[in-house]
Amino acid sequence: MFAAVMHAPSAIHIRPALAADVPALERIVTAAYQKYIPRIGKPPGPMLDNYGQLVARNVVAIAENTSQPPGRFVMGFVVLLPAETYLLLDNIAVDPAHQGSGVGRVLMAFVEQEAHRLGLSELRLYTHEKMTENLAMYPAWGWTETERRTENGYNRVYFRKSLTIP
Repeated sequence: MFAAVMHAPSAIHIRPALAADVPALERIVTAAYQKYIPRIGKPPGPMLDNYGQLVARNVVAIAENTSQPPGRFVMGFVVLLPAETYLLLDNIAVDPAHQGSGVGRVLMAFVEQEAHRLGLSELRLYTHEKMTENLAMYPAWGWTETERRTENGYNRVYFRKSLTIP
């Protein structure tokens, strides 16, 4: 589904995730989401996902640093689920060691690029109401809250972002 993209000069490379990346995905999702367990009272949904299956479906793209010897390492990832009229950003996770370094912004730019490539003019995502950092961040990045509802035992806040198709 994805085309590999290099974001120069940052040396952040976006590529489709491979089966060999699954342990890194699981490590990152645990590190990124474990702080929310006390707030929510249970593991957030992304901690319960089967990353082997998601990678096999070709819906995971990773951000890796290609400038660090010895070779590459995964800094973050996105799970994108295309629908008929929009692209669902099902998960975005950045290794806490790289949060604040621009990896999330590079991944978000990639998400928009993928929507354009697929001819979709809308992005959607949801987060938990107790992930207050996200509730502040997404509107600052141009997302609009559309609804709140309980789904699968989680109190979710839904967002959308309209894109202009070039």
